[in-house]
Amino acid sequence: MIALKRLPYGFVCRIWALIILAGTGLPAALSQTVLPSDPKATPQTIALNAHLKKLVSKGVMIGHQDDLAYGVQWRYEAGRSDIHDVTGDYPAVYGWEIGGIENDDPVNLDSVPFTAMKTFIREAHERGGIITISWHLHNPLTGKSAWEPAAETVASILPGGKKHAYFTTWLDKVAGFFNSLRSKSGDLIPIIFRPFHELNGDWFWWGGKNCTATEFKQLWRFTINYLRNKKQIHHLLIAYNTDRFAGRDEYLQKYPGNEWVDIMGLDIYQRDNSQQQFLTDINRMLTTLDSVAQENDKLPALTEFGGNLTYTDWWTGTFLPVLLKHRLSYALAWRNAGRKANGEFEYYVPYKGERTANDFKLFYEHPITLFQKDLNKEYLYK
Repeated sequence: MIALKRLPYGFVCRIWALIILAGTGLPAALSQTVLPSDPKATPQTIALNAHLKKLVSKGVMIGHQDDLAYGVQWRYEAGRSDIHDVTGDYPAVYGWEIGGIENDDPVNLDSVPFTAMKTFIREAHERGGIITISWHLHNPLTGKSAWEPAAETVASILPGGKKHAYFTTWLDKVAGFFNSLRSKSGDLIPIIFRPFHELNGDWFWWGGKNCTATEFKQLWRFTINYLRNKKQIHHLLIAYNTDRFAGRDEYLQKYPGNEWVDIMGLDIYQRDNSQQQFLTDINRMLTTLDSVAQENDKLPALTEFGGNLTYTDWWTGTFLPVLLKHRLSYALAWRNAGRKANGEFEYYVPYKGERTANDFKLFYEHPITLFQKDLNKEYLYK
């Protein structure tokens, strides 16, 4: 018998992949198409990716940002969730944010302590949920926020740039956090990592006209390569996503290549009462996403969304028909911040007693929407 420890690590991972694929019921002939982009992905990450490919045919997993940390009029109550308050179930996907970790802040930009976040991530993973993490990193050239672009920022952190070494120290901190995310048995928890999101918008220093397509691709490839090969982080699925886009060319303009991406997504919010315009826009963009994700053999996702919940039937009357038309792995609603310091009242899923709560229950009961109890039957990490 050949000792596995004497074989190259990537080869051993491929052997594990074939074993895992056999357990998922997927044909061995599909083994290459269901493997993650990381050749050295952990067995649990390989399993998750394979199961996600399979689940697309069953329905759309519904997620929520910061779901376990706080909601409308509550914060840090054990086991609580606005979605759970309304449905008696948890979301299938749990979104988290690590902006601030690069500065050694004890809390992220939404004031969630990183220590608490680790606990919530473990809790969701133990249920069989899926974790996705975004990173609103500060501007490494100016020290200001992610929303304050400055010329040459991306160029400054690429290899040879004056801030390149500084940027790698940030990646070291991200790697340290990811490496700390472990299950009760000590296994690394697979994560969907969503760096440099909304990349076609001008509001972030990495987005839109703030860098060239070539610079963005170099930044993306360097970041993922550094985490994989310098820091040996192999439990990530990588999500690429834009904001609203005009067409296929804009969506793919900064695409870094299939070897650096597992999920292709987009973010969209209905900011006003233009119901028909929202439906026209989201259906047009998801049709494009359907096509490019299938062509590149990537998981399609609505990586952030928010609706206009002044419509009491928004969930079944507006959003559900959209989901029924398109092929999506998951849809992540943004956070329920409640009343913020500036007086704004922000929430993206209903809380108990909210005007769309009853409609959300109907949305929850539809066979196409998948929540935590649906995932409990899937054993995603085996």
